[in-house]
Amino acid sequence: MTMKNPVLLPFLLVGAILIMSTRVTHAQKAGTQSPQRFAATVTREVHLSYLLYLPKDYKEDTEKRWPLMLFLHGAGERGSDLNRVAVHGPPKLIRQGTNFPFIVVSPQCPTDERWRAEDLIRLLDHVCFHYAVDTNRIYLTGLSMGGFGSWSLASLYPERFAAVAPICGGGEVIDVLLAPQKRREAYKNLGIWAFHGAKDPVVPLSESERMVSAFKRAGCQEVELTVYPEAQHDSWTETYTNPKLYEWFLKHSR
Repeated sequence: MTMKNPVLLPFLLVGAILIMSTRVTHAQKAGTQSPQRFAATVTREVHLSYLLYLPKDYKEDTEKRWPLMLFLHGAGERGSDLNRVAVHGPPKLIRQGTNFPFIVVSPQCPTDERWRAEDLIRLLDHVCFHYAVDTNRIYLTGLSMGGFGSWSLASLYPERFAAVAPICGGGEVIDVLLAPQKRREAYKNLGIWAFHGAKDPVVPLSESERMVSAFKRAGCQEVELTVYPEAQHDSWTETYTNPKLYEWFLKHSR
């Protein structure tokens, strides 16, 4: 079936990180240590292409604000061919004719790279500026490498999302446990529903278990892990074809 209401958009992000400080100029005596500072300017260009899905009724009500789902694919779909992004998950269902009641943004990670949280946040800012997005109802999900990306975004930018569903992923527990207080407060209002196959030979189930435990310890009040007893790495097909996932997303608002 043909894809309904898709938009294929290349997106250029230019990010600049400016590190400013002063250099200690006094003489250094051999055999001693003294405080020093380093100053540099770092500029990095970011190129992201993505699939954009708009609900079928998007243009009928110009005042309405729509929920948004950000979908992150796995390592096998990296590259420059956007058709690969629609191999799994929500983009695949859209291509098959599914109509979602929210905007779906599905970026493609460049070859040999991984998801960078700061790049995805800039993409999210871009989409929220140009489209009618309800910023209190932004949802996040991803599989495998995209599951890692989902955990990372949830760890570092919890205030941006109402609910997150990482699938067969993992993350940096230390980012959660050592999060500043403001971020820990945002964890309290974040819904998390993780999924993993018990027999996953690629990303062990323990990866999801560690992240779930960390968010609970950090104060997250809604954290759930669904384990498929017989599933291996593909725990996403059953998850994304389950209507209850999308019903769960839509119950959440920041």
